[in-house]
Amino acid sequence: MFLVVGANGQLGNELRLLLKEKAVYVDKDELDITDKNAVEKFFAENSFEAIVNCAAYTAVDKAESDEELAAKINVNGPRNLAASGIPLIHISTDYVFDGTSCRPYTEDDLPNPQTAYGRTKYAGEQAVLATAQTAVIIRTAWLYSTFGNNFVKTMRRLGAERKSLNVVFDQVGTPTYAGDLAKAIVEILPQMKKGMKEIYHFSNEGVCSWYDFALAVMAQSDLDCEVLPIESKDYPTPAHRPFYSVLNKAKIKHDFGIKINNWAISLAECVEKMNNGL
Repeated sequence: MFLVVGANGQLGNELRLLLKEKAVYVDKDELDITDKNAVEKFFAENSFEAIVNCAAYTAVDKAESDEELAAKINVNGPRNLAASGIPLIHISTDYVFDGTSCRPYTEDDLPNPQTAYGRTKYAGEQAVLATAQTAVIIRTAWLYSTFGNNFVKTMRRLGAERKSLNVVFDQVGTPTYAGDLAKAIVEILPQMKKGMKEIYHFSNEGVCSWYDFALAVMAQSDLDCEVLPIESKDYPTPAHRPFYSVLNKAKIKHDFGIKINNWAISLAECVEKMNNGL
């Protein structure tokens, strides 16, 4: 039996569809991972083959003014789970990098987070590596799904309401369909070796800007909304966004034999589900 933590989010819900009765699903109401005593009590009463931690403080802009809470969830939480001694898959982010590269980031590239969110997520990685007996950390980026709130849903909503939209074109990365990441996690779970502590990158294949991504969402959703490219300086936010966050996936493909779809193919699959009300 597996444990999925943060089970009500995008990735957690995708894992529900795949693991079904093979896992127990908890969110903050069932298990507060920031409460060390509660976590210890939970694992004293329950036994699991592995934990998948999808729980995170992901409000990137709010984290700038609430880094303390972000740290509780993104650092203390994973540390408490890792201390159980149970093999752990922990989800991290491209925001651990500064976004100034011009080639896809590998797992060996030095993190240099520029935001409160990125700092707490990087510290969470370090906490897991220092505390866990067996751990796989997966950095991902630009996550979307039929579940929860995300860029694809926002574009579809605004595209139906407006004649035109401004979207930044100078931030480049790769969208990640949470359904694909969930499949990768399910493939990794039985392949985790005792004592391993590794960081991996996973996103869909290919490269695009948020502007390109928005265009594709409109086209695949049959929405007649003009998407206009703007620079990041014309859309200021409290937290700095990385200009380049493409991830190199060679390591995860090699170590676990995982095949990864191009982002446009996976977007089409997700949009079709949304169109069908799934």
